[in-house]
This record gives sequence, structure tokens and C-alpha cells, in this order.
Amino acid sequence: MKLLILNGPNLNLLGIREPNIYGRETYADLCERIEAYANQKGIEVRLVQSNHEGALVDAIQEAYFDGLDGIVINPGAYTHTSIALLDAIKGVNLPTIEVHISDPDTREEFRKISYVRAACVATVKGHGTRGYLEAIDLLCNHVGDTV
Repeated sequence: MKLLILNGPNLNLLGIREPNIYGRETYADLCERIEAYANQKGIEVRLVQSNHEGALVDAIQEAYFDGLDGIVINPGAYTHTSIALLDAIKGVNLPTIEVHISDPDTREEFRKISYVRAACVATVKGHGTRGYLEAIDLLCNHVGDTV
């Protein structure tokens, strides 16, 4: 199984940005954690982070053309604004899990809106960076159920 783990704006600032909300684990720590977990499960992961919406759309499309099996996406602030990401996920029709380190539903009102959720098979929120591992498991189970 091959998965894209896609992170949007400001995720590169993990450990620096609002550690009371996002924790002290750095983005490098998160990537190492995901890679170790994936290796343990025999899963190949492609980790991509960008602060640019178009680069995220490109990564989603490349996942399709490269034959990846699914996507785990933390769109960051684009969760609440990006129809382009929604359309890209719908366009490639790869099973996608939305993940958030914090629980957006317990934060500011505008964070309760997720455009990408409409194209996702599940959402993991509020479980810290462990949520990425849960999302990988959910995606593997979903892909296995559809084969």
C-alpha cells in the first residue's frame, strides 16, 4: 500500500506555533513517527507539506497519476477555505482521511467549517499527532474493504 500524507500551511511550524494547542512535537518528529509506523505496517508513505494551495493540489493529482492508494490530509487553514482542495480530492477519487491535531469544533466558530470533509471517507480530530496513525489505520481498513 502506498499513501500520500499531505500537510497544509503552518504544519512546518509544529513545536513552535501555539504549542498549547498543537504540542511541542516538531514537523520532523511527526514525519519520523509516521515513517516508523508505516514501515512497521509495510506501508510506503510520501510525506508532503506546503504552505501553498496549488502545491497541495498538485500533490493530490500526482498521487493519482503515481498510483497511490489513498491520502491522509491535514489541510491546515485551507480546511475552512479551499474549494480547490475539495475539487482535487473529488477529482482523483482516492480514498482520503482528513486529520486535525486539535479539534476544530472546539475552537473558533470559523474553524467548524470543513470544505474538504465532503470528499473524505472519515475525519480524525483532536487526537494530537497520534491522529495521523489512526488515519493511516482507517485508510488501510477502508481500502481493504473496497478491494
